[in-house]
Amino acid sequence: MRRRTTFLQRHDTSFEPHQATLTSKSLSIRNLDAAREDRVTFSFDELPSELTQVLKQCHQLHIRWTTEQPYDTLPPFSSRLTPGLHVLFTSSAPERPTLLPNLHNFVGFVQGTVCATNTECRERAANLLSADSIDISYDGLSHTLTLLGLWSSSPEGGWTEKIEKHDAGTDKVEVGILGCEKAADPEELKMGGLLAVVGENEKLKPTLFSFPSRHHPLPSDAIYTVSFPEPTGMHPTMTISLSQPLLKPPHDSCSLYSYLTLPSSIFGDKYQLSTTDPLFLQSHNLVSLRAVAGETDLEAPDWVVPSWGSNWLFKLATPPSGQSQKILGMSQSRFTCGTFVLPSLVIAPPQSHGQLVNLSWEGLFDPQTMFYQLHPSPSKDGNGGRLVEELRVPVLRLGRNNGVFSTKTIELGTVMVITLGLVWVLWKLGSVVRSSGTGVGERRHQGKEKKDK
Repeated sequence: MRRRTTFLQRHDTSFEPHQATLTSKSLSIRNLDAAREDRVTFSFDELPSELTQVLKQCHQLHIRWTTEQPYDTLPPFSSRLTPGLHVLFTSSAPERPTLLPNLHNFVGFVQGTVCATNTECRERAANLLSADSIDISYDGLSHTLTLLGLWSSSPEGGWTEKIEKHDAGTDKVEVGILGCEKAADPEELKMGGLLAVVGENEKLKPTLFSFPSRHHPLPSDAIYTVSFPEPTGMHPTMTISLSQPLLKPPHDSCSLYSYLTLPSSIFGDKYQLSTTDPLFLQSHNLVSLRAVAGETDLEAPDWVVPSWGSNWLFKLATPPSGQSQKILGMSQSRFTCGTFVLPSLVIAPPQSHGQLVNLSWEGLFDPQTMFYQLHPSPSKDGNGGRLVEELRVPVLRLGRNNGVFSTKTIELGTVMVITLGLVWVLWKLGSVVRSSGTGVGERRHQGKEKKDK
């Protein structure tokens, strides 16, 4: 097992040497104000047999979870995904996101299956409940499973922890305390700080390095909000409001994109949104629909849709100052309430370099595209500060205490109408049979009398 812990400080955060003490067996951190990333890499022989049997059937597997709560990003952790659970099988199935507010079930599974009786392992698994993002990756070529947790901010009072090397001496524990520096090349990120391998180094070593990256930060005021004007109705309109600094692209070659993840209860009209009508596109600040995947059947109700939903990538036009970005045409199936995850907004200039890091929408762009992601802001409509929106559809509410329109009244009324209709149909059929039988008998009697004569 290989463990790597990285503390990343912001520019306005101070650091004193006494906050990090390295010994031959451990590294002690005291009151360190920084973002944190924990990365643990397991080989096949360190995993439970049940898990290895599942992983052997995959070439590559990437699982990423992101919290519904808003959080800040800083390089090199600038990449974002829409809130929820995303599973990516690179060899077969497409990405399948699922709205997952917390990780209680996952943490319980890890504690019971992977950790067993290991107290330290169970404590570290419990810490995942406060993480902002979880990333699990399996590489079928190297047969390694990597678990990564990201905390965008430190707890109250800063990080205070003693990071020790494993008693058996078989695990490698790496620790870094880093900060982002200004890079000479705009396509790169530059990091500087202190590094150490617990149990191998006698003191923290200063370091300064740079590397190419596809994801780059934007200022903290580069935010956007999403709202649905009331009443939403059966065809809700999504409005994306951008902060003033974003109304002008940073470069002429940059474009603004929106990546939406819609559940199966909400669907878009692919034919309307893929139009080339300039009046429609201009009125909604759209340039084009660049990609769509998943369920787009406008006729199928939610209960017959077998898939999870759909993904949409729009290229947006930058509106004039003082206006908002608006997208029209979202339709919702017959549900009284549907959950809509806030979209990802990214500024993407062409001809930039970097590596693919398995985000769901990266593969929709040229491999040489850089991304500048905007910061989502929760709506002010009392949604608990979550990065999701609750949509209500005007359908009949079958509550227990709704007077004449209560569930029981509608059930009894439906049964009575069906029963009366059935009785009426049977009565009509009986009348036809009786009248037909009498007529046949009279004709037979008249025919017999003629023969006798």
